[in-house]
Amino acid sequence: MIATKRLAVTEPVWAELSDLKRPGETFSQLLEEMIEREKNVRLLAHLKKIANEGDFVELPP
Repeated sequence: MIATKRLAVTEPVWAELSDLKRPGETFSQLLEEMIEREKNVRLLAHLKKIANEGDFVELPP
């Protein structure tokens, strides 16, 4: 059984989400996709930070 929760959003946010939603797509599906994209963006940002700021040592062959 899927638990249903309600999220309070302002009218402008709801309108923006509605505009992003594809025909036949649920808000839940849209939000799942947005969450995955955000996770990827954050991971890439973290990896870039490590690459720019990290101290690396050469490993022997």
